[in-house]
Amino acid sequence: MKKIKFMDCSFRDGFQSCLGARVKTDDFLPALDAAVKAGIDYIEIGGGARFQSLYFYCQEDAFEMMDRCREVVGPNVNLQTLARGVNVVGLSSQSSDIIELHAKLFKKHGITTIRNFDALNDVRNLTASGKYITQYGLKHQATVTMMGLAPNLNETYAHTPKFYIDRLKEILASGMAFDSLAFKDASGTSTPKTVYETIKQAREILDAEFKGDNRKSISFHTHDTAGMAVSCNMAAIEAGADVIDLAMSPLSGGTCEADILVMYQRLRGTDYTLDIDPEKILNAEKVFEKCMDKYFMPPESMQVSPKIIFSPMPGGALTANTQMMRDNNILDKYDDCIAEMREVVAKGGFGTSVTPVSQFYFQQAFSNAMQGRWKVIDKNGYGKMVLGYFGKTPVAPDPEIVKLASEQLGLEPTTEAVVDINNRNPKLGVKYNTELLEKAGLPVTEENIFIVAACGEKGLKYLQGDKPMGIRYKEADKPKAAAAKGGAYTANVDGKNVAVELNAAGDAYTATVNGKSFTVKVSEGIATATAAAAPAASGAATALPAPLPGTVMKIMVEVGEEVAADDVILVMEAMKMETEVKAPKAGVIREINVSTSQVVAAGDTLVMIEEK
Repeated sequence: MKKIKFMDCSFRDGFQSCLGARVKTDDFLPALDAAVKAGIDYIEIGGGARFQSLYFYCQEDAFEMMDRCREVVGPNVNLQTLARGVNVVGLSSQSSDIIELHAKLFKKHGITTIRNFDALNDVRNLTASGKYITQYGLKHQATVTMMGLAPNLNETYAHTPKFYIDRLKEILASGMAFDSLAFKDASGTSTPKTVYETIKQAREILDAEFKGDNRKSISFHTHDTAGMAVSCNMAAIEAGADVIDLAMSPLSGGTCEADILVMYQRLRGTDYTLDIDPEKILNAEKVFEKCMDKYFMPPESMQVSPKIIFSPMPGGALTANTQMMRDNNILDKYDDCIAEMREVVAKGGFGTSVTPVSQFYFQQAFSNAMQGRWKVIDKNGYGKMVLGYFGKTPVAPDPEIVKLASEQLGLEPTTEAVVDINNRNPKLGVKYNTELLEKAGLPVTEENIFIVAACGEKGLKYLQGDKPMGIRYKEADKPKAAAAKGGAYTANVDGKNVAVELNAAGDAYTATVNGKSFTVKVSEGIATATAAAAPAASGAATALPAPLPGTVMKIMVEVGEEVAADDVILVMEAMKMETEVKAPKAGVIREINVSTSQVVAAGDTLVMIEEK
């Protein structure tokens, strides 16, 4: 009987797939300890969204989290993280020195293995990052990313077994060193037949290439979003996979991986088994369920969705996006976005729907749904992808979309390797991020350099002490709004942290700060301020409405300032996508009706502009 190994993804991909990666370390460490005591010795613990999210939402440091996890599990457990090729643990690609620093620091902070993937399956991106993973003594798991195409799409090469095996042959031809191979289907949309044929051929190729002690194991990763996880895991096992990815309740199933005990049951009576004590795993799951009880679990994370086969949405992206849509009161637009994704995927060149490309797809689908199809090309993600700035897509993107992107972004298409482009960029790299730290008066450490490189302005703000909390608890577990006799809070007022006092009930009130009026409210124990309603402007002032719902990130003008047509008035963020809002005509800014960090709805007045 063949023993199938598994990696427990509960503490990384489970958090991302079900909770938007927003989980406090103190809350899950007891479950991590219980998992190890139950005999689990291969655990995914960080990387991917579980790097940025700690700084953006959890008020925690990702390196400290990794250190604490290593202390709990001891020296022998294989702790694995996820890296996005030349993007490492961010949405933006990096230069060589930051990619090298990623491997160096993750080794320093207790990581054993790094799963290294590229959403476009551009092997150049894998080699650029993989060499440093090996150089610093980590185990390198080279990865081919998979997904199933929507019904009635007539693509005959991308995401077929031949396509995947061609990528494996490229990996071998590159001479890149790797310890194991993974096939990663983050959206759970591949068919069992494709999984079987791909892994069977891969097993034959690897066994012919690497013999004896050099034999390479094959891992298979999928989600249960479309209800196919157990079937695809079984197909992978029968084709020769050595390791499958699983998770523990309450995060298993749905947008996450299949449950350890469910897969154990599927293998009973076959020629395969998971080498576990099911009673011990059951007890570990009980501990995990208790640890996670305070967190709000979006219902869609626990469901099988037939829509996913039409628009491949990874588990982590699905719940992160639906939660952001909840935050902006636009969850009713989700179906419209999913409907747009099929065309966005096809015209974008069929890159795998996994981070960051899955985010690019959803951002462009969101823009198409909210602002009109192809009216606005996402400048930081989808647009650069179709122009080649994230690598080579599996097939050529639609020429009309490439033309639109080139015109809107002011960039020419490229076939140059991403890391070569980035190495020439003066606003990337160790030197540039060191200068940012020095300018801010912050300690220059390798960890801080990497945090700023991977997290951008938000990382810098975190290091300066601006540490927002964005964890979603169940209603009963949210912190109380105020103490019995009133509570003191720090509110973000007009981009600055200002101390405010609330009454015992936590009622909203209007505060005046630097001559401006703001309404202060408390939500989940955090005080936030938004500009109070301003009086109507006199004269021929015209309201500039928000083109879509989102958060005001930057205000580029002041009251009384003259602007020309198409000047950028402010920058909004929606679904991790920044949108510039421009002046429709020349004039004078008479009112600014919003403040930074304010959430606005589509159509809300942002500023009033009076014609000159």
